[in-house]
Amino acid sequence: MTAASLSRQPLDSADIDQADIDQADIDQADIDQIALASYVLGLGDDTLILAQRLGEWITRAPQIEEDIALGNIALDLLGQARTLLSYAGELEGKVTGTSRGEDDLAFLRDEREFRNVHLVEIENGDFAVTMARQLIFSAYQYELYTALLTSTDPTLSALAAKAVKEVAYHRDHATQWVLRLGDGTPESHDRLQAALDQVWPYVEEIFDTADTADILTALPGVAADPAALRPAWSRYVEAVITTATLSLPAPTWRSRGGRAGYHSENLGHLLPDMQNLHRSHPGASW
Repeated sequence: MTAASLSRQPLDSADIDQADIDQADIDQADIDQIALASYVLGLGDDTLILAQRLGEWITRAPQIEEDIALGNIALDLLGQARTLLSYAGELEGKVTGTSRGEDDLAFLRDEREFRNVHLVEIENGDFAVTMARQLIFSAYQYELYTALLTSTDPTLSALAAKAVKEVAYHRDHATQWVLRLGDGTPESHDRLQAALDQVWPYVEEIFDTADTADILTALPGVAADPAALRPAWSRYVEAVITTATLSLPAPTWRSRGGRAGYHSENLGHLLPDMQNLHRSHPGASW
């Protein structure tokens, strides 16, 4: 198995059969490690890419307090990403014998090797679009980390114990803005409704397990099934939308494929900005 294979292919039996080492050399423990590394990598990519997007608001937010707030949220997400990517690299090394660090995974992978959902890579748009995206994703992360509190994997449960407190703030911050804008002026209401309509086609992918079914099956008690998070997420988000006098969107299309490495052009434009410095100065450190 090559050192890059974990990030380039989702886990399934066909991939393992075609690995670069003999099938007899793969024991169940290795399969479990591959599944866990793949799962953790997807979560890490979500937080890394959204942190990059939110960082783009610094000096551009509607008010200076919001510059600080979005910057702090981005730093929280970046901290989660560092833990998750470091852990994914550690797990990979146990199977392949070649570990990659958080910087390797963040800066030296190409677009097809990322496993984030499309929602986090879409452009910020105006402030309403960013807040609609934040409400959707932070409410999902809150349910995710709440579920991972009881994970039998000690690294994931420890991360969840810290991160659930962070994303509770992220969710509250987005909620307050959605309520303020949705139930504000006619202009703010219309712009936030348009923002919800724009981002809602990306919701279904968050909870879709089509590309991760094998991974989830291999990790009972360890991973959180995203489909199981949907009811609690829906109750919270729909209550906020209703209170904000907004309408629940009814999209005519949906995104898919991010967990399998298929991305929109947005990620292709984001990665050069994020990776340029590291790739221009290989091996440099602060």
